[in-house]
Amino acid sequence: MTVRGFINDSVRDRAASSLQRARELEPKLRAFTQLFEPEAVKPGAAVSGPLAGVPVALKDNLCLSWGKTTCASNILRNYESPYTATAVQKLIDAGAIIIGKTNLDEFAMGSSCEHSCFGPTFNPWDTSRVPGGSSGGSAAAVAAGIVPLALGSDTGGSVRQPASHCGIVGVKPTYGRISRYGLVAYASSLDQIGTLTRTVEDAALALSVICGHDPLDTTSSQEPLPDLLGSLDTPLDGLRFAVPRQARSDANHPEVARVFEESIATYKKLGATIVDVELPLLDHGIAAYYIVAPAEASSNLARFDGIRYGHRAKLEQGDDLFDLYCKSRSEGFGPEVQRRIMLGTHVLSSGYYDAYYNTALKVRRRIKQDFDRVFADCHAVLMPASPSPAWKIGEKTSDPLAMYLEDVYTVTINLAGLPAMSIPAGFASVEGKQLPVGVQIVSPAFDEARMLRIARQFEKSTDWHTRSPSL
Repeated sequence: MTVRGFINDSVRDRAASSLQRARELEPKLRAFTQLFEPEAVKPGAAVSGPLAGVPVALKDNLCLSWGKTTCASNILRNYESPYTATAVQKLIDAGAIIIGKTNLDEFAMGSSCEHSCFGPTFNPWDTSRVPGGSSGGSAAAVAAGIVPLALGSDTGGSVRQPASHCGIVGVKPTYGRISRYGLVAYASSLDQIGTLTRTVEDAALALSVICGHDPLDTTSSQEPLPDLLGSLDTPLDGLRFAVPRQARSDANHPEVARVFEESIATYKKLGATIVDVELPLLDHGIAAYYIVAPAEASSNLARFDGIRYGHRAKLEQGDDLFDLYCKSRSEGFGPEVQRRIMLGTHVLSSGYYDAYYNTALKVRRRIKQDFDRVFADCHAVLMPASPSPAWKIGEKTSDPLAMYLEDVYTVTINLAGLPAMSIPAGFASVEGKQLPVGVQIVSPAFDEARMLRIARQFEKSTDWHTRSPSL
């Protein structure tokens, strides 16, 4: 199922078909938090535009003026947004049909799509395993053939990692390339909306629609968007790709290591030159990220206090306003969100701000400088999207650090504000199951056109993107 296959087909038939498949697979996957049949299926609707008639799913931290915007959290379980996110409105204006909202780790804080008030989402390739997170519902919906396009958000790898685990294409563009207006904030300096599709061409088409400056987002870039589709089929002769030493870490699952080396060999055959490089601060990315992101989260989520909107706890006689705050937030936030709020509050507190937060910001600047140095000589960086294939449901929930380390190859990209994507690169044989593995392509800021071209040439020379799970 691709975007091109839906364009200009009957709106009613295509939307209805996607909704039917969503309903059929929901007991197996639990990919959606809600479906919008009355809004999606409109008999006789006249739809035009570059995405005319294409069914789309939205991660449930993107605001939409109908239905609910829950962020998979009890604190917003019944919240109804009065407006629609800019990126979503651009899809609607382009003719796309929104069929539903997808499950996620609560407030996008997680790497497995298990931290949700609606329960976990399951991987279409093996329903005993995670789909990755936090955009796990969106990735599962695309991989299962429910929709050809879904939006997610990526703060530290939340589009690329589930794309890798589900065998699809996941793109996080340059910070500021897509408006964040209407995306419920986790960590504002890191958050970026991204796309999940079956093919690189579909990703390029979707990005052509939703990218662009938005005056409603003060961080929105005014950098002109190049033609993302026009150069997709240009050969790679003369391009230089950097492979960091850390990308070949002994911590990688052996099957991930094998797929990564095979991907490098494929790019060599396509005419690219491979250069081994050092990114010294890559090893410190996880530590810096889990200071900066929780710090921003503790600030952003302070607004959910049981007063203005969201869940409000019932008070007992003698309770005061402070009790209302504490009870509402304790009841509304899940354990992982509570953990990150407390971490963030700690690193921002008096006596720790300089020792932790300011130090993390210095590391962040150094990480960006390391990438800039590499990009002075190379056109892209190649890394695994994740050090391991999808793991079993519940396998890592009791060990937060093990979960955090699954983002070791993605968080630095967000810290540096760079564009990156994961593309299907092979399969790992694990316990008798064939599980998808992605390779990650990182490009200089605002160089999405060449990044997509690099991905497309790999896609054309392989058939991994054509494979679908049996459901």
